[in-house]
Amino acid sequence: MLLKKAFLAFSLISLGWTANVEPFSYTNETFLLHGKPFQIIGGQMDPQRIPHELWSDRLAKARAMGLNTIFSYVYWDQLEPVQGTWETSGNNDIAKYFKTAQEHGLNVVLRPGPYICGEHEWGGFPFWLSEVPGMVVRTNNKPFLSATKSYIQNLAKDLKPLLITNGGPILMVQVENEYGSYGDNHVYIGAMRDMLKAAFGKNVHLYTNDGGEESMIEGGQISGVLAESDGDPKTGFAARDKYVTDPSSLGPQLDGEYYVTWLDQWASNNTHQTDAGNRKSIQTVQSDLDWILKQNSSFSIYMVHGGTNWGFQNGADWGDALEPITTSYDYGAPIDESGRTNDIYRAIRQTIASHVGEHNIPDVIDEEPLIEIPDIKLGPSSKLFDSLPDPVAKKSPINMEAIGQAVGFILYRHVATSATKGNINVGDYPRDRILIYVNGRRIGVIDSLYVTPNTLEVSLKKNDVLDLLVENMGRVNYGERIVEQRKGIVGNVTLGDSVLSNWQIYPLPLASPPDSTSSNVKIAKASGPVFFEGTFDVNKVGDTFLELPGWTKGVVWVNGVNLGRYWTIGPQQTLYLPGCYLKEKENKITVLALEPTGEEGSVRGITTRNWGNNPDPDAPSG
Repeated sequence: MLLKKAFLAFSLISLGWTANVEPFSYTNETFLLHGKPFQIIGGQMDPQRIPHELWSDRLAKARAMGLNTIFSYVYWDQLEPVQGTWETSGNNDIAKYFKTAQEHGLNVVLRPGPYICGEHEWGGFPFWLSEVPGMVVRTNNKPFLSATKSYIQNLAKDLKPLLITNGGPILMVQVENEYGSYGDNHVYIGAMRDMLKAAFGKNVHLYTNDGGEESMIEGGQISGVLAESDGDPKTGFAARDKYVTDPSSLGPQLDGEYYVTWLDQWASNNTHQTDAGNRKSIQTVQSDLDWILKQNSSFSIYMVHGGTNWGFQNGADWGDALEPITTSYDYGAPIDESGRTNDIYRAIRQTIASHVGEHNIPDVIDEEPLIEIPDIKLGPSSKLFDSLPDPVAKKSPINMEAIGQAVGFILYRHVATSATKGNINVGDYPRDRILIYVNGRRIGVIDSLYVTPNTLEVSLKKNDVLDLLVENMGRVNYGERIVEQRKGIVGNVTLGDSVLSNWQIYPLPLASPPDSTSSNVKIAKASGPVFFEGTFDVNKVGDTFLELPGWTKGVVWVNGVNLGRYWTIGPQQTLYLPGCYLKEKENKITVLALEPTGEEGSVRGITTRNWGNNPDPDAPSG
């Protein structure tokens, strides 16, 4: 027994660990890992945007770029989709993701929110918060703190065993997220600190991360928590040193989000954001990272691999109007949406290697070629309005959350009791994209994508059926409207001076496509949404990009998996289809066409991603 203990002690010492040395700590000048100076060379990669079957591949590629740490947001809405539930299977098995990171020699920095922004639905908040009485998010509000405490406690049950003090990979945990860009309520941010300490243990290392401006740094900093900055490293580091005077918040510098490029948003005039192929821009990235490392400081690249906003997970910014995020979260990252590396990856790897030594970085991972899928013929299989669920009857419209729905679509139906005419106004303001039908014929679209949405005149005769189909384009994750993010229709619908009463409300979350209802579906001009179906085989299973020439807007499922939204306006013109979602024979594809024309083309798989823009056929005139 004594021999075994002596051998164990020798083994731990040989790994740089002694019983008297804290596994992870820091001084004012440097982080310390097992007592030795340590620079965090990190990158952001969120598990819930990556098929869990591909986690190991993506993490191995991050390590082979020279990273030693992965930063990860955690999306509360995916873990607790219904209040009181807890979902940790598949892409939500965060503990498995972190264990996989550790197997690849990567440390982890956990960024649990509760607000994470991240261009994700409502910044990670679950939809049901909207229906909790008295709820106000991101402030010292009792209902919000109570719901957050439950979330943090559940998360800690899964992840506390993976703290570095327990032999796991988690070095630090972030308090909230860039709170100084939102407010300066230190009672609230202090409550977040105390909540994390109570759940993860008093010795957990916490940090805050804020933009490099005085108000942001001071708004987000909280006593007893290491204060860090993001964005331009020279600006952020100088701001942290100037505006943080509390010794308990000082320590080594970390650029918590170093941006290689930026995100993509749906719009005819938004081009894809990337530095790939731009040697001058890539050299600027190399210069910045080289400077950080020479300062004995640390960084996290946002994003090292962005992944995909599967299904309806994308969020939206709010400026003067709604700015929904694309399905692709490619982010111009060194490891692209499909897990392929590019010239940005190779350049950053070269810069890191110049500091840590090529021999300390694993070899670059071989990549499987993408596959082509010849034209897949699809036929109309059912009409959305022919397969509606049981409605909820209300005198006035109610919002999506009030009937227990998170994402997807919601249909409001009104039967006119008398002739009415005038401009239609939908709720307090158009919160999303609203397709308007009279007797099943589409007469127009009102879209909150535009600062001044369409003005639409509607004329109803007695017994005419008015349908308002609202698509949740993503709850705001950043912008002034983040506090209140109810979806659907909030308020009355008016036609001219008349308030329309008595509505049938149909929830359409579309977690999966409906079964075929007919093999002889007819498509009339400006008809309601139509589902198309087809099947296809592949010679070899592999990744591909689905291209939908001639389709306007909608959603795609393959083998029951919601790949996300497509929209002709761009900049995204293809959908990533991972090989892990395919089989060799009888793959089923379903495409929802929100604005069918009867001239929809086929769908095909291609080996390159297409980016580009087209005019919006529903853009406001004038």
